[in-house]
Amino acid sequence: MSVEAYVPVLIQIVFAVVLAAGIIVASHIFGQRSRGNYIKDKAYECGLPSMGKKHPRFGVKFYVVAMLFILFDIEVVFLVPWVLVYREFIVAQLPILLPVLFFLVILTVGVVYELKKGGLKWES
Repeated sequence: MSVEAYVPVLIQIVFAVVLAAGIIVASHIFGQRSRGNYIKDKAYECGLPSMGKKHPRFGVKFYVVAMLFILFDIEVVFLVPWVLVYREFIVAQLPILLPVLFFLVILTVGVVYELKKGGLKWES
């Protein structure tokens, strides 16, 4: 290969580095980190001075519910491709219903287990 084949890649790399450096410089010049500006250095929250701690601690329960939501949400997303190709599998006479029902049974068992263990009760 000739060196001329790498010129577009070199131009793209140089452009990316210049753009990234320009964004960082502009951020330091115009951003919130510029010192001596009382308005920019002051925290803003709905026009009122903030009260309390800046970063409140969240309970473990919040993270547990969030992880359970992500887990079951991703499992439900796996059903979307199945719904889209279900008709094609039926035409090709491929058995697809039993594996998906097995998947849904496991999903249902997981939800029932979480309900029994109290994983979704916010008060506890």
